[in-house]
Amino acid sequence: MPTRSRPWPAPSGSVVPLVEVSGLSVRYRVPRERVASFKEFAIRWLKRRVAYQDLWALRSVDLTVGPGEILGVVGRNGAGKSTLLKVLARVLHPTEGRVVVRGSIAPLLELGAGFHAELTGRENVYLYGALLGYDKRDLDARFAAIVDFAELWDFIDAPLRVYSSGMISRLGFAVATCDYADLYLIDEVLAVGDAAYQEKCRQRLITYRDQGASSVVVSHDPGSLTQVCDRLVWLDEGREMRTGPVGDVLEAYAARTLPLSSITRAASAAA
Repeated sequence: MPTRSRPWPAPSGSVVPLVEVSGLSVRYRVPRERVASFKEFAIRWLKRRVAYQDLWALRSVDLTVGPGEILGVVGRNGAGKSTLLKVLARVLHPTEGRVVVRGSIAPLLELGAGFHAELTGRENVYLYGALLGYDKRDLDARFAAIVDFAELWDFIDAPLRVYSSGMISRLGFAVATCDYADLYLIDEVLAVGDAAYQEKCRQRLITYRDQGASSVVVSHDPGSLTQVCDRLVWLDEGREMRTGPVGDVLEAYAARTLPLSSITRAASAAA
């Protein structure tokens, strides 16, 4: 996996953004009627009797992420946060707009994504690592550090199906962040585990940021966002409502969707 420790320079010597998103829109086509089986769907499709409705997960989103910046994404469930990360990870193609991501990517988008429940934790380290672009020699060299960070030596040879969701998250985060990447995509992982482990994950992201890496972090936890993020973007029903300093965006988001006092206390406690 390629590594970098300094920002991407433009020909003039200025620094260009690591991520550039312009006019991004993503549309899902959802069948209007419930279909009981694939056979029924195939028959209706062949007869051109399947009616769809358009669901816009993102609409005309513009944002940039600079080298060494941690951008947080906040919004209610269904606001388009995970869809944004999947586009940046090149899992989804945009329906409209332009997306440029420069450099290597380490995605951690869903708990257990890339893992196999019947394989052991040890085997899943190599499986998930291979999906992220590491070869066996890389993973051999990093294996002990991965398990140390995940704190899973007692379970590493047990099948993943006996792991809790927090253990799976810890293993996934440890593999995805075992080496420097230009861009980390983190979806709700910082809120899993006890307070000490959450702080451990936050410190790893900050360490990589100090080396020039960028991150896009989705979270519902205002404390985590306040501690690690340089800026926030607020999404609502797929639209970009506000982008700016963490405190300002959290206050605007809270005023629209949450009791102001609760989120203000959380942000103040984390400051």
